[in-house]
Amino acid sequence: MKVILLEDFKNLGKKGDMVNVSDGYARNYLLPRDIAIEANAQALSEMKSREKAEENRIKKETEAAQESASKINDETIQVSAKAGQNGKLFGSITSKEIADLITKKYGIDVDKRKVTVEDIKNYGTYEVEIKLYPGIVARVYVLVSE
Repeated sequence: MKVILLEDFKNLGKKGDMVNVSDGYARNYLLPRDIAIEANAQALSEMKSREKAEENRIKKETEAAQESASKINDETIQVSAKAGQNGKLFGSITSKEIADLITKKYGIDVDKRKVTVEDIKNYGTYEVEIKLYPGIVARVYVLVSE
């Protein structure tokens, strides 16, 4: 019997896979526990429409991330901070501060966990990577001054 898995199942397949199993295994174990559904015409068409919707969603998110990356790539963000002697900052500039500045200046919502930054503890210019989407990375320069 052919069934479509509704969730990942060890030794059988991943969610959305169509697998061939014995009739008894399908009727007595997989179907009653809602792990799989029988692969009939209606289920196949629903699976295809779900896959198509997922592809469209991924395409839209990728395009939006590329647009955002082109908007902020190689831009310079200026940050003011207090420092002691020799330009050493009191504290440091964090990824949260950088994400907030990008959101304010460009209107692009950036999660602080997606901002890769080394320790900024002195005045100067630093390169920061922002991971907007898997495979799409933007580079921004942070200028720290008084």
